[in-house]
Amino acid sequence: MKQYSEKFIKNIALLGHGGSGKTTLADAILYYAGATDRIGKTGDGTTVMDFDAEEKKRKVSVSASVYALETGEYKINIIDTPGLFDFAGGICEGLAAADSALITISGKSGLTVGAKQAYDKARKSGKSVAFFVGKLDSSHAHFYRVLSALAGNYGAVICPVVVPFIENDEVKSYINLIENKAYSCVGTELKEMRMPVSSELDDMRSMLLEAIASADEELMEKYFSGEEFTPEEILTGLAIGVKSGDICPVFCGIQQTGDAVPMMVDILLKIMPSVADGKYITTDGKEHNFDASGDTAIGVFKTIADPFVGKLSYFRVLSGIVSNDTKLINSRTGSEERLSKLMWLKGAKQEDADKIVAGDIGAVAKLGNVLTGDTLSAKGNVESIEIEFPRPTLSVAVYPKAKGDEEKITSAFGRLMEEDRTINVYMNNETHEQILESLGEQHVDVIVSRLKAKFGAEVELKAPKIAYRETIRKAVKVQGRHKKQSGGHGQFGDVWIKFEPCDSEELVFADEVFGGAVPKNFFPAVEKGLRECTAKGVLAGYPLVGVKATLFDGSYHPVDSSEMAFKMAAAVAYKEGIPQTAPVLLEPIGTLKVLVPDEMLGDVIGDINKRRGRIIGMNPAENKMQEIIGEVPMSEMSDFSTAMRSITQGTATFTLEIERYEEVPQNIAQKIIEASKQ
Repeated sequence: MKQYSEKFIKNIALLGHGGSGKTTLADAILYYAGATDRIGKTGDGTTVMDFDAEEKKRKVSVSASVYALETGEYKINIIDTPGLFDFAGGICEGLAAADSALITISGKSGLTVGAKQAYDKARKSGKSVAFFVGKLDSSHAHFYRVLSALAGNYGAVICPVVVPFIENDEVKSYINLIENKAYSCVGTELKEMRMPVSSELDDMRSMLLEAIASADEELMEKYFSGEEFTPEEILTGLAIGVKSGDICPVFCGIQQTGDAVPMMVDILLKIMPSVADGKYITTDGKEHNFDASGDTAIGVFKTIADPFVGKLSYFRVLSGIVSNDTKLINSRTGSEERLSKLMWLKGAKQEDADKIVAGDIGAVAKLGNVLTGDTLSAKGNVESIEIEFPRPTLSVAVYPKAKGDEEKITSAFGRLMEEDRTINVYMNNETHEQILESLGEQHVDVIVSRLKAKFGAEVELKAPKIAYRETIRKAVKVQGRHKKQSGGHGQFGDVWIKFEPCDSEELVFADEVFGGAVPKNFFPAVEKGLRECTAKGVLAGYPLVGVKATLFDGSYHPVDSSEMAFKMAAAVAYKEGIPQTAPVLLEPIGTLKVLVPDEMLGDVIGDINKRRGRIIGMNPAENKMQEIIGEVPMSEMSDFSTAMRSITQGTATFTLEIERYEEVPQNIAQKIIEASKQ
């Protein structure tokens, strides 16, 4: 592959709802450019961009993939991203590497939640946006209905560029509104035709011309003077508007046959921003240009961890020019890394590269302790690139299927967390369970499958145990006496202890012994005996908290008393006394914040109420959204993520943080206690 200057490199991310045809569109673009000899099918597992074993098995994209494509004088890095909500991390990676986004919409399904979220994410990332309305060969597909929905949602920025002729409910040909030319659909060949344009298409071209005029003052003057725009002026106006965000061009076609895709690609290359126009943002919030003359620096936006191939880091050159054997310093760790073998990315394959210029995308293997989001630079002083990944929303407990696999599973999870920044795995020290946090059920399914396929580790999943606690509600004074005679020295310990409620996570121990009733050297043994006992409460065996124990009296034997005897005496006092303190069960309460569309507010509040939740506030948010703030028992939230997907069609987002512990209602507490006994 030859080297291209920044003006002729385009990094375009394909975004959209799951099943809208992103991956097939990528194949159609590759076919048009001569990179492949056919357009693959996701259903057959034959597409270029879905090469991962999980993608072939599931027939959906689960991670971002890149293809470096040469066409004419341009190079396009196509970045295909997942559409399913469970794999949203791939969208974040794709946008971090792109300068623009092409959002695919099914002509049959219309403007879906996934397309809207893709638009919002692209805009938030400062990317230029275009739309492709595809699958127009599907029954009930309707381009103009989708165009109307786009205009209704996003207003005057929507600008049709390639639109279909529809005769007898079938797509017969396409109009390139820039040149006002019609093309017939014959297989994957587009043949120019001379045909009159209907009044409906005249209206479409008026939308285009008005958008062009609004993008540039000179063009505005020409428009109002009644002069015709040349195709070159239209392209110039589109490029200006797309770069500024004032225009979102709309294209159409059929992915599987490639119809109208060549028209779209030709126009995209002329109007979408190049690397020379692009910017990247670092974690300090600053924007930077891609500068080939600056000090060398790269940003890693994706990591593939494979036990056989090793780690493969996808990166974008932020400044300077990277060549083989370049040595750079990781800004996060301070360690030096040598980029020994640079590669262009071509789906599942890689092609050796001698050097890669600022703004372009490449890959390198075996970069030691380098993670997604890291920056490597000549001086090690470049801030990390900003990639805001979604937080996990679903938790499951993980158990090994085979004894002795714990270490293997922990190591495998470590590798998978390097690859997928939306995964979190930790050990819950209270429940002694390994917890996997993810973005959803399908995400968990893929993780478990990869554990087995890549690392030979099989696991069993369970609902996480809830970290209940126990506490006391009243004070009591009890005696704990341990006496045992078995020939020779016996064992004797005698204590009086007052147990009372207090505000503390751990046992608070105090002594008020007077007159030497219990020698001071036995105090630590008493405290140790009590602390060991509080690890298990008397109701259901959960840790006891909020207790103060005061040793205030007792007795001892000069020969038979020992530390062990007093430790045992303390345990007797605990077992006798705590049941008399009106012990109760406590449950963790979380603060829940849900961002939900106005029209779904009632349904979400209803679901929270069913979970014993309390609504404590609501705040209006952007884009006709509402923020619900509530408090909910963590024991009721295991399937909340799944419920929100169902209730809001994936439009709601939420965070949940443990805030405090509260007493469990008596009827529920009784069930928990009975279950613990079983």
